[in-house]
Amino acid sequence: MIRPPLSSKCLLGRGTQQQQHTVFALARRSFSIDVKQFPEKKQRHIPASGTYPRGFLAGGSHCGVKANGAPDLAMIYSELPCTAAAVFTKNQFCAAPVQFDRALLERAAASGTPSVRCAVINSGCANAVTGSQGMQNARRMALAADNFVAKCDGQAQPGVEPTHASLIMSTGVIGQQLPIEKIERGIASLELGASHSDWMCASIAHMTTDTFPKLRSKEFTLPASPSSSQDSGQTYRFAGITKGAGMIHPNMATLLGTICTDVSISQPLLAKALRYAVDRSFNSISIDGDTSTNDTIAVLANGAACPGSRDGYMVDSESSPVFEAFRDELTAFAVELASLVVRDGEGATKFITVRIKGARTYDEGKTVATAISTSALVKTAFYGQDANWGRILCAVGYSSIPVDTDKVSLTMIPSDRSQPMPLVVNGEPLPLDEERAKEILALEDVAVEVDLGLGDEVFEMYTCDFSHDYVSINADYRS
Repeated sequence: MIRPPLSSKCLLGRGTQQQQHTVFALARRSFSIDVKQFPEKKQRHIPASGTYPRGFLAGGSHCGVKANGAPDLAMIYSELPCTAAAVFTKNQFCAAPVQFDRALLERAAASGTPSVRCAVINSGCANAVTGSQGMQNARRMALAADNFVAKCDGQAQPGVEPTHASLIMSTGVIGQQLPIEKIERGIASLELGASHSDWMCASIAHMTTDTFPKLRSKEFTLPASPSSSQDSGQTYRFAGITKGAGMIHPNMATLLGTICTDVSISQPLLAKALRYAVDRSFNSISIDGDTSTNDTIAVLANGAACPGSRDGYMVDSESSPVFEAFRDELTAFAVELASLVVRDGEGATKFITVRIKGARTYDEGKTVATAISTSALVKTAFYGQDANWGRILCAVGYSSIPVDTDKVSLTMIPSDRSQPMPLVVNGEPLPLDEERAKEILALEDVAVEVDLGLGDEVFEMYTCDFSHDYVSINADYRS
């Protein structure tokens, strides 16, 4: 069980000659995470170890937002200023933290220099639809994080507000005010570290109706950059935390996520890479067709792995092979994180990949995939393991995309690498092997492939089934 820290203090020191920056260590108690507290079927998705980006620290604790004593406050901190970008909800009732972060990132982008130092996240209260008091509380939450950063940098001065450098995120019940004094005290006493346990603790503190913490890390390489002394064998790292289980649908969903990397990249290119990645990951998942008020996916890049390119950035040209490689690595990492959200869909028993082939355009493929993924009839059929494939083609037909019904093919693809099962070929139905269909639908992971036969574009979307538990979870959410 993770418990709140008793005390913490900053110990200032010099960084390595290579990094040439001030670092700090926080006195903290050791703790362990028992994965057995999470559902048995979900434990395999919880990493036992990780390799985390240089120069980042993380941690989490209970500050009092949640009445049950569960962790509810997390921070991800960079020892170096970061370039940062984010994608936010399109819900018109966007929460106070979303409004605050949008303005902060606009100022950071306009400055042209790395400036963001941390992201602080609370769960249990969304600070959404909270009026002027909600905005005031958002500013107080950010100021508490700014003060934490200034203290750890040895730059805190009585009566002087620090430079705004903190992103804030909140998740939980809409329409309730933050217990801001508890959050301020919690931020001031946070314990951070670079270990896997520290990152796991931060991940657990994100959870609301989630049944397991969603944390991933990864090492990768990039081609050599002409603007940097780094060679093609240099390793870089990602770490990412996300949360979400219900109200999940593109643009975006009830989810938060922060991805950190030690790559050096300019803000405009980071924003481009993130938008591309989110469109193919967090905006390509659907659980129940609802989107929420707080959704934020942010990326922080501190350049700690390539100090020789800090002034000019290692990734500095959209036409460079290194940008494309970074964008694709970020996309693959984001897909992995987003998939964890679907696997934790409220009441879900199946992970379903909807693959659209032969579309004329990327957007047409996405439209068809969305129609299938949001169909309650399709999702309940998967839950009941009923090979009622007509529901899938029905969704294709009402998707608003013109199709040639004589060219459409449908195949069910099992996850155990056994033989796929064609159901419709060029508009003609095939005899249905009910026993084989039952075998495939009994698997936890299933893919549905629809070939429209109209072009060369491919789009994948990730969704889950609807079970009785989904209704129970959302009927009891506030109680």
